[in-house]
Amino acid sequence: MTDEILVLSYAGCGTCKKALQWLNQHGVAYRLRAIVEAPPTPEELARWVPQSGVSVRKWLNTSGQSYRALGKEKVDAASDAQLRQWLAADGKLVKRPVLVRGNTVLVGFKPEVYAQHFSTA
Repeated sequence: MTDEILVLSYAGCGTCKKALQWLNQHGVAYRLRAIVEAPPTPEELARWVPQSGVSVRKWLNTSGQSYRALGKEKVDAASDAQLRQWLAADGKLVKRPVLVRGNTVLVGFKPEVYAQHFSTA
């Protein structure tokens, strides 16, 4: 296991910008990965979804165009396996940012959650 921090982010995402700003302000080093060009792989999702402590449905960016293109009814009817396939195929469907550090996976950005996971001294 490594302590390297991987952040999957989208340059046009305001929430991602806030998360990266928080990490920079708190001196947290990370490796950035463009989520649209390199979305989570099926193997990564198989590990990361359980490690995140939230269901695969909470990984969906429900305010994005990709979600709207699929439609709520289709998403509601989809199995978790199907949702993971869609997430792996379309980085814009993934709620952002995704931060991975060892067995810790954070989806989305809440400053208080980041503060719990990183020393802010």
